Amino acid sequence: MSTTGQDQTPLEGLRVGDREHFHDGPPHEIFRRLRSECPVHWSSGITQYPEEDGFWSVTTADDVLEVSRDWQTYSSEIGGFTGLKNAILPLELQQAMFIGMDPPKHDRIKALFQRGFTPARIAQHEDEIRAITIDVLDRLEGRETCDLVTDVAQPVVARVIGSFMGLSPEDDEVWANLMNTILGAGDPDATPEGAHIVMERDVPEVFRRCGELIAARREHPTDDLTSVLVHAEIDGERLEEHEIVMGFFLLMAAGNDSTKATYCSGMRALIEDPEQRQMVLDDPSLVPSVVEESLRMFPAFAHFARTATKDTELHGQTIRAGEKVLMWYPSSNRDETRYEDPDHFDVTRNPEHQAFGAGGRHFCLGTALARLELRILIEETLARYPDMTIEDPPQFVESPFANQLKTLRVRLR
Repeated sequence: MSTTGQDQTPLEGLRVGDREHFHDGPPHEIFRRLRSECPVHWSSGITQYPEEDGFWSVTTADDVLEVSRDWQTYSSEIGGFTGLKNAILPLELQQAMFIGMDPPKHDRIKALFQRGFTPARIAQHEDEIRAITIDVLDRLEGRETCDLVTDVAQPVVARVIGSFMGLSPEDDEVWANLMNTILGAGDPDATPEGAHIVMERDVPEVFRRCGELIAARREHPTDDLTSVLVHAEIDGERLEEHEIVMGFFLLMAAGNDSTKATYCSGMRALIEDPEQRQMVLDDPSLVPSVVEESLRMFPAFAHFARTATKDTELHGQTIRAGEKVLMWYPSSNRDETRYEDPDHFDVTRNPEHQAFGAGGRHFCLGTALARLELRILIEETLARYPDMTIEDPPQFVESPFANQLKTLRVRLR
């Protein structure tokens, strides 16, 4: 997590989205230079995906806020919501998720779920989520080491989102593997055959499994979120099958990856800074602040994208209609104009941040659930293993999109 190395990459010609910059997580030194020297920066493409267009990188908190709130100028729908328009998930499938829609359709579909994700409704699940977490931690009994990614975070988040979606526990691992492969596409471990395998193998498997769930809910409606999608009506019309599947995929992917990513990186930060960890052990009321600082420093998704609907100007740069704009949250969340000593993990900071987006129509639906899961995971892990140490160097998913560790091996006692 060190960001002290001086990166001398020339900014002109720099391709920010190239995988080489993400071997060890987001390229914080590059982002620091961009905020200082070129806050809105043009990349001519992504080397691994030569068919894809270039894009603008937006790196400061104020500019990310502006792009997030102005959906009329910066569309989520025209070019998709990631830096890739077709290379992994084709545009048509991105547009079938409400994160890849513009108002008014986005607002209507999101509203269907809003009621199930209010803080009051989510709070009702605290005991259930704590029981899931304790059960997973119980499985570590007698072990000297474990991987916090695969042995703790993954089974907890898979069961929590699985319970919301109405999935049986025995299917948790299958769905988790599908989500990890699709979101980590391009990482040599996630897709050793190449990112193309996602559309050839994994997306069809999602459609097949989802088709069975949809048929079951049509015949026997339930009160889970899958049933909400199946029976939703927008302007008197039901969602099309691919919209139901991709709505399901969006909720599963967000529920699977976001909490897992931030919990693991937050725990790593605490383990690597015994002074900060001891403050939390001495005063557990700091845990909610630890959650917010983890979200700030380690947002689960490194970017989301918009596409300009018309010629516009941002921070002195002319952006043409049809050009893609990427909002880099690991950069905006370490903006020196917002945060003192932004690369330092401070459990007392309790910051505002842009890990859930920067406001506007696409602000994350699941903020209350993510915060509750993170608080419980951190509380229960620290209570049981207050002096764990890192066993092996952690490894990141090599991805300009999914900002998460794929291994975090620890010695428990």
